[in-house]
Amino acid sequence: MTQTPVPFRKMNGLGNDFVVLDARAEAIPMSDEIARVIADREDGVGCDQLIVMEPSRPGADVFMRIRNWDGAEVSACGNATRCVAAVIASETGRADVTVETNAGLLPSRVNGDGTVTVDMGAPKFGWDDIPLSEEFRDTRAIELEMGPPGAPLIHSPSVVNVGNPHAIFWVDDLDVVDLSKAGPLLENHPLFPERANISLARVDGPDQITVRVWERGVGLTRACGTAACAVAVAAARTKRTGRSVTIVLPGGPLRLDWREDDHILMTGPWADDGPGLLDPAFFA
Repeated sequence: MTQTPVPFRKMNGLGNDFVVLDARAEAIPMSDEIARVIADREDGVGCDQLIVMEPSRPGADVFMRIRNWDGAEVSACGNATRCVAAVIASETGRADVTVETNAGLLPSRVNGDGTVTVDMGAPKFGWDDIPLSEEFRDTRAIELEMGPPGAPLIHSPSVVNVGNPHAIFWVDDLDVVDLSKAGPLLENHPLFPERANISLARVDGPDQITVRVWERGVGLTRACGTAACAVAVAAARTKRTGRSVTIVLPGGPLRLDWREDDHILMTGPWADDGPGLLDPAFFA
């Protein structure tokens, strides 16, 4: 147990908010329960994800450990990557930094307009890479539906892994289902052994999609960077859009470019909401 207050920064990307801890110089005790307590919006600081910056392996500037609101550790968070990249860039004076995650190395650049572009790597489409609990040869549309038999409200989602498992339901009306109720049911569907992020996506044109997201371990969120990546590549893969699109989330837009080398570039803003101190009691 730590005996002194632990400094943190509250940050956000399009309203997807984080408590960011710096454990590069000294380890900070952490567990699922501690993360849940800190993330609790009534009794803790409150956040969608808890981010811990740790020493990285050679070739990266920092390791970013990610825990969702429910305390569970996950591999990727695009919005948090932009925030952490901005922190490291301000410390080093370099526009280009590399953030290491459990999903791999994410090269990032702070642009002249203040946005950050992150190379989120290549998506995975194989059923066992997502993963799914049963084989689907074509993951552009799998057999999954919700609603009355024979007249489902949503069906045939595209599935993809972009650091996290994602299922995207293509809809004309973003309110066709109550995502606050449908989201947890679909997140925990037996098809998804590691659970999944659930998105409703409406194609507004050849280069714009509006999206609502139920995030695994978080709930309804104003923004999810990996979901935006997943929607972008799934849309291009199903010929709904080209490979460069703007994804409009409740918190604002992100620009996605799926390059010919298969890597996804995500560009968007970040914000520093100020410093704070965690009471040692959080770590009791």
